[in-house]
Amino acid sequence: MTMTAGAVWLNSTFGVFDQTVTQAIHGLYEACGSWMTPIMEFISLLGKGGIALIILSLILLVYRPTRRYGTAMIIGLALGAVLVNVWLKVVIARPRPYADAEGFFYPLWVMLGSHMESDFSFPSGHTNAAFATMVPLFILGKKKWSWLALVFGVLMGISRIYLVVHFPSDVIGGMLTGTLAGIIGTLITLRIPGSSRWYGWGPGGAKNERRKGSHEAA
Repeated sequence: MTMTAGAVWLNSTFGVFDQTVTQAIHGLYEACGSWMTPIMEFISLLGKGGIALIILSLILLVYRPTRRYGTAMIIGLALGAVLVNVWLKVVIARPRPYADAEGFFYPLWVMLGSHMESDFSFPSGHTNAAFATMVPLFILGKKKWSWLALVFGVLMGISRIYLVVHFPSDVIGGMLTGTLAGIIGTLITLRIPGSSRWYGWGPGGAKNERRKGSHEAA
């Protein structure tokens, strides 16, 4: 298979890193046995096609108290999908880790169930979608619980490495693109024209809402 210059650069630059991290994560399999695999498969399933994340975003979008979260998540998902699935995956066209039947990753992939994917490897679309939705939750939510959103994003990336459907460098790429999309989605959400009506605030928007709260506290 003839690879693009971008795929060759990624493989040569991150080859040792990808093997080292993958081997370390496979220590989970060696330490915990096969019971860890269904957990990783379930986490990975939550990112397949972004369907579960889209549903979550739409549910949050329906209710006014959580509408800001849902709006930012939907925008982040859309931006991330365009950036990753429409552009980067197609342009870089990096083969999956298991594509080389003689390579380091192939026997690990077979051992973990031979999960097949239909598109290219870089960056990780699952991880991108997870961070594109979880970063807005982290930014907009209360920090005493919103950090759990980032934990989910990290677990999504780990699951993709564990199942050997992505190189670790793919996952890092997905984290970066997803974070960027999530931040942009959040910034757009906070600046939507007429947002006072969309988010259920009264006339004057958030400023009046804050004033009202301060008067009630007094």
